[in-house]
Amino acid sequence: MRNLTFYTTPGCHLCEIAAQLIVQLRSVREISLVEIDIATDERLVARYGTRIPVVSRDDTLQELGWPFTLDELERFAAR
Repeated sequence: MRNLTFYTTPGCHLCEIAAQLIVQLRSVREISLVEIDIATDERLVARYGTRIPVVSRDDTLQELGWPFTLDELERFAAR
């Protein structure tokens, strides 16, 4: 099972699109997902504020930043 972290924040329309892609990914691949609201931590706002949505792999710490497609997300999770 792949462990992913999804950096997001409420009211982010791009994050809503990315969340829909993640739902689609979960229908074809077994993943564990932790969703983190960056607004709860000033360091996360400084790091991701203009980059969200971002998906990170817990095993490699690689990040996939927006924009991404479902195919790109699938390849990212499969590596």
